[in-house]
Amino acid sequence: MATMQAAIDEAMPMAESAVKAGAQMLFLPEYCGGLASDGQRFIPPSEPEKLHPVLAAFQDFAARHSVWISLGSIAVDGPDGKLINRGFMIAPDGAVNGRYDKIHLFDVDLGQGATYRESDTVAPGALAVLHETEFGKVGHAICYDLRFPGLFRAMAQGGADILCCPAAFTKVTGEAHWHILNRARAIENTRFMVSACSVGPVPGGGECYGHSLVVAPWGEVLADGATLPGVVHAQLDLDQVAAAAARVPSLQHDRDFSVKTVKERKMA
Repeated sequence: MATMQAAIDEAMPMAESAVKAGAQMLFLPEYCGGLASDGQRFIPPSEPEKLHPVLAAFQDFAARHSVWISLGSIAVDGPDGKLINRGFMIAPDGAVNGRYDKIHLFDVDLGQGATYRESDTVAPGALAVLHETEFGKVGHAICYDLRFPGLFRAMAQGGADILCCPAAFTKVTGEAHWHILNRARAIENTRFMVSACSVGPVPGGGECYGHSLVVAPWGEVLADGATLPGVVHAQLDLDQVAAAAARVPSLQHDRDFSVKTVKERKMA
């Protein structure tokens, strides 16, 4: 069974390594406080936000090292007995700078018995969030949100310089779609994508794909974490955001339209 302390013990040495290498902002994956499953249900360990040891541990870490931390998501106790899949941006003084509750829940049937019903245990959010930082605005999405381009476009048009999508993408869907979707979100919005993804087997069933990615606004993969736990480093030059947007200013070219179904005419 996944435990929060085990998650902290695994993450902290990597966070220390990242800071020693000069990182000023850390990005962690979805359910970085631990993840487990029970058949089709997600059952990550959870606590109320005010008592959550993983959040507290990284608030302390941020304050000790004066770094920003995008805490991809942790399971927080929510209303009506359900959980909230909540991400946090922690400021260098250790304060919570912002929260994002995952909007799109992973309810899918992948075949061969691989069925997931995140909505059985998790309550959805309804608000897109941009975190203001000294390095620019960071738009926060989580995992299955990656398949909904309108969310990323809204955040980019709202001023995001960096779009992040921490994930616990399944191995099956990751092998097919992870790189393509991350590159597409970067290219179509001319923004950086920073997507930390969990890797390895999930207690209770399932496996996460890994391949944490940093993608440039023109679509180049700057870093790929492959399939082993570890730290991925990349230096982001935010001037590339303006340069890509100047070359293809598509964020300014959206037009309203309607959809019309035209009935096929039969030939006489």
